[in-house]
Amino acid sequence: MICINNLTKVYKLTRKQMQEQKTKKNMKKAVDQLSLKAVPGEIYGLLGPNGAGKTTVLRCVATLLKPTDGSISVGGIDTLDKSEEIRKKISFLTNEIKLDPQFSAKYMFNFFGRLHGLDEAAINERREYLFNYFGIKGFEDKKIDELSTGMKQKASLAVSLVHDPEIVIFDEPTTGLDIVTARSVTDYLKLLKEEGKTIIISTHIMTEAEKLCDRIGIIIDGRLVMEGTLDEILKDTNTADLEDAFFELYKQNSREEACI
Repeated sequence: MICINNLTKVYKLTRKQMQEQKTKKNMKKAVDQLSLKAVPGEIYGLLGPNGAGKTTVLRCVATLLKPTDGSISVGGIDTLDKSEEIRKKISFLTNEIKLDPQFSAKYMFNFFGRLHGLDEAAINERREYLFNYFGIKGFEDKKIDELSTGMKQKASLAVSLVHDPEIVIFDEPTTGLDIVTARSVTDYLKLLKEEGKTIIISTHIMTEAEKLCDRIGIIIDGRLVMEGTLDEILKDTNTADLEDAFFELYKQNSREEACI
């Protein structure tokens, strides 16, 4: 289970960042008092535009960032108290984390398996299963740099799951992938859900969130503006699909910001 309570994350901006964002303020609140809960056996989706704060939330959950305020517990463990223990329980995947291009998929898988304390028999068993599932088997000895974009993503996905984690945290897992590769990723997430894993993903792809997520949290400007099942969100916004619901919420919250 993932429990986030009043999470706030503030960044200090450099002069260059201030110029790029056309602001005179040297502080930026990326996440603003956000609270949510993701439970085992469901896929929780964070939905929002680029820059909304989705990645910051996931990085805080994965212990890569420390909250400015608020608290996060993962599997009943506070992220500030025992971050190393949490990392043993989670898989964190983002497009910004790349496998070393000079090594093969097999080498990287084995390397991270050893880092997680698995013995050779367990590593070989997991690699056989995951590489077969994702169709990596015939490419496992090629350098990462020689693989297609889709194959690189599938290799990264397999490596992130080497230790069969209890909790899966994926930041926009299908962005930039072709439709076949994207489908293999979403199908595997459904399989992990059936195994009782706790899964939280971020996405800005509306159709993906509609088909994949059991519950959805919509983030705009670092704030969680609505949360619920797809049916609940459509009912509360009086809309026919998630895209319409999102734009309705975006308009409402933009007006609120303008009034502050």
